[in-house]
Amino acid sequence: MLASVTSATLSGAVGRTVSVEVHVSNGLPGFTIVGLPDAAVREARDRVRAAVLSSGLQWPLRRVTVNLAPSGVRKAGAGLDLPIAVGLLVAAGALSPACTEGLAFCGELGLNGSLRHVPGMIALADATDAPELVVPLDDVAEAALVRGNTVHGVATLADLVRILRGQAAWPPPPEPKRARRSTTEPDLRDVRGQILGRRALEVAAAGRHHLLMIGPPGSGKTMLAERLVGLLPPLTRPESLTVTRIFSAAGAALPETALFERPPFRAPHHQASIVSLVGGGSWSLRPGEVSLATHGVLFLDELGEFPIAALESLRQPLEEGVIRVNRVGGTVTFPASFLLVAAMNPCPCGEGVYEGACTCSVATRARYRRRISNPLLDRFDLVVPVSRPDPEDLLSRVPGESTEAVAARVAAARSRAAARDADALPVMAPEASDLLSTRLREGALSARGLTKISRVAQTLADLAEEDEISFLHVSEALSLRAGTAAVVA
Repeated sequence: MLASVTSATLSGAVGRTVSVEVHVSNGLPGFTIVGLPDAAVREARDRVRAAVLSSGLQWPLRRVTVNLAPSGVRKAGAGLDLPIAVGLLVAAGALSPACTEGLAFCGELGLNGSLRHVPGMIALADATDAPELVVPLDDVAEAALVRGNTVHGVATLADLVRILRGQAAWPPPPEPKRARRSTTEPDLRDVRGQILGRRALEVAAAGRHHLLMIGPPGSGKTMLAERLVGLLPPLTRPESLTVTRIFSAAGAALPETALFERPPFRAPHHQASIVSLVGGGSWSLRPGEVSLATHGVLFLDELGEFPIAALESLRQPLEEGVIRVNRVGGTVTFPASFLLVAAMNPCPCGEGVYEGACTCSVATRARYRRRISNPLLDRFDLVVPVSRPDPEDLLSRVPGESTEAVAARVAAARSRAAARDADALPVMAPEASDLLSTRLREGALSARGLTKISRVAQTLADLAEEDEISFLHVSEALSLRAGTAAVVA
């Protein structure tokens, strides 16, 4: 007998519909899975058999063939366990074919018949075209983000069989959980002094400008970067779904509500490999840190210690907002629209900004600076020096301006930018245009640098609630990029 059950498999961060066809025929007992399965799918044979027997059901002592269509698409993960088991029971006559009509199934089976969480459920649920979807109880909230109330959660295979036979009703969905705002988020009021660093942080948040901070150890670079996310506005609904989809596909932890509401903050170690940064893998292509930071912040501390090849791999996603991962198994495009914030020392010993304190040779300093190529450096909108704070500022008990106050200005500036025609040329005062023209003729600015200075100046005008870019705005934008000379010198 032949049975067909609808399911889905994960390809990158996108789901693809799969039709699980199960054929039970006479012959020597055996179990074969075809249709480009990976190791996890091939091992479903043993999990499904143990789950069926543990559920008190009969295992057919006949020849079983499972085809995963379309056969030309690679199938990965254990999410096909449940549809294989259901298709087997239908083909063996334990379930009526009519009971699975209009249903799609996705879930991993335990040896005791329990249904377990499957990574990438939001993408799998979005890919299935059946009117209703059956998933493990732990995945109901995630699948409901895109399927609404057409999702049924089941705890065990035995429970599912009873429901399909009409002996029990679908269990009620779990109560939705409310988001709880953390009260321990880093606040800008903890930062003492650092007027330039705080200003750069505000500008970066208001205009989504990439920021590089250069300074000695202990100057507060990491402290500033960790407080940037608090200045960003909450995610919109489409942005929340995108971020949740990426984290789910990567198998990363989701919030209690299953939906991200705040921008993510990712801070990979400087020994991270290229694959961990941009994504990939040998068989199942998974998103990397640049994708996990989508609509949020990617913080690279000790930028000069990252492998050069890993840093250069960031140039394309910084320009296009996506990352294309090419492997023998296929090509996958991941979102990668992130705000890059980096921090580095002026030299390997970190004391290069203090005369007489640096112990590095001229060759060592030059080699360290060459790790940051000019094309990559040119992609930073803001490059600012950060020095150690004044002792009086550190000992002062007067808190700095809070994150809430700065975030309000950032939100107002973003609202002004959103209301402006995106295709309209910026309104710039003549003296501001003359200043940019002079810098271009002197060779102090590249074409990309001119665009970035103009964008930063526009953000400064938005923060000041002014419609025209003035000479002061352009001057400040140039000063917020002046730290570039410390890297290329």
